[in-house]
Amino acid sequence: MSLETIPTMPRRPFFDDRQAAGRRLAGVLSEAYGGVDGVALAIPRGGVPVALEVAQTLAIPLDVIVPRKIPIPWEPEAGLGAVTADGTILLNEPLVTQLGLTEAQIRRLAAQVQEEVRRRTRAYRGTRPMPDLKGKMTFLIDDGLASGFTMLTAIQSVRRSDPGQIVVAVPVSPRRSVNLVEAEADELVCLIVQEMPPFAVASFYASFPDLSDEQVIAYLQASDW
Repeated sequence: MSLETIPTMPRRPFFDDRQAAGRRLAGVLSEAYGGVDGVALAIPRGGVPVALEVAQTLAIPLDVIVPRKIPIPWEPEAGLGAVTADGTILLNEPLVTQLGLTEAQIRRLAAQVQEEVRRRTRAYRGTRPMPDLKGKMTFLIDDGLASGFTMLTAIQSVRRSDPGQIVVAVPVSPRRSVNLVEAEADELVCLIVQEMPPFAVASFYASFPDLSDEQVIAYLQASDW
């Protein structure tokens, strides 16, 4: 479900910051999912302030899942797939073939990223176990989709816990990523879909700072759960 579509990159920001985007997203979700037995899982770092607004509005627990892209060695801002703490790996197979990387190279890159994923998971969750998702509506929340592969990896990881339903909820996304993720989630809620490239999540926000681990932990502690 998308509420608004735009042809290309916006000329003005749609949201003041991530919290404002989270409040708008929470308002939409509360109409469809108010009163559900659910869990909000944020994708750090940027997804956490968005998810906090959703969790507080729906009165559900807030936690994190930490998928992270596997960078292309010579172009680290771009990814060839993603990995989670539990070892779930999803690769962009056509891109991997195009790049000509060997299986050993990919395993090495994935292992390096997984170590950082585990470090962040420990930092954010501490000794708390992963929440019990069995039979529960699970909201996977980020501040926006880019390629969509990080979210797809999160979906695959969460499926292992046998949730009742997986709802991906994001403020913004390009059309290609909506189509990709919508095919794997039980439901996708996106406030604004951009139809044509180029696309940048940051262009939809007036304020879009990088967040530190300490800020992420503070947002998580602000949750009532």
